[in-house]
Amino acid sequence: MATRYTIGSGLVITALALTLIALLIPVDSFGSRPAAAVAGPAGDDDGGGTLSTAYGPLTAADRDFIRKVRLAGLWELPAGRQAQQRGSKPAIKTAGQHLIDGHTELDRQVIQVGQALGVDLPNQPSAQQQDWLGQMNRARGEEYERLFVQLLRRAHGKVFALLAGIRAQTKNSMVRALASSANATVLDHITVLEDTGLVDFDALSDNVQPTK
Repeated sequence: MATRYTIGSGLVITALALTLIALLIPVDSFGSRPAAAVAGPAGDDDGGGTLSTAYGPLTAADRDFIRKVRLAGLWELPAGRQAQQRGSKPAIKTAGQHLIDGHTELDRQVIQVGQALGVDLPNQPSAQQQDWLGQMNRARGEEYERLFVQLLRRAHGKVFALLAGIRAQTKNSMVRALASSANATVLDHITVLEDTGLVDFDALSDNVQPTK
């Protein structure tokens, strides 16, 4: 009986050990493949394929989305601060404050997600975003306010469409949570930008991409 008990205990311990190893492998394997998380241009497949993580599969589209959320904050935060300083209308200052508040929190979240999933994030705006900031820097008075509203509203409209697809398709729980937060933030920003009364809706349906 003692021998049977010893054998049974050994089998249970072995099974538990194998289960623990199986749980750790996805995280360790993910961390050992840094090439899969090299940041590329927004919209491009980084070549890493679909990776197994503790939070579910992580696809190239998921990683691209995470980077786009980070890119959005890199230009919308300074744009919001500028609107607070240069806006003459209360609605412009309100929109600027919403950009600051929303992207400060969203940036905190996306940095956490990037670290947890091993996704390298950009640290400066894209060339297109820098051009938008440059346009706003050069604009004056009412021209500045209209440009601020139009550029930000157009960019948020593009991102809003992307969010729906990611939120519906991703199998990664961290990406879903980030998409949900981003969705609420983007909708809030769209609303306050439209509340300025300066959105030219006819000019929104063009080919300008928000994060390239």
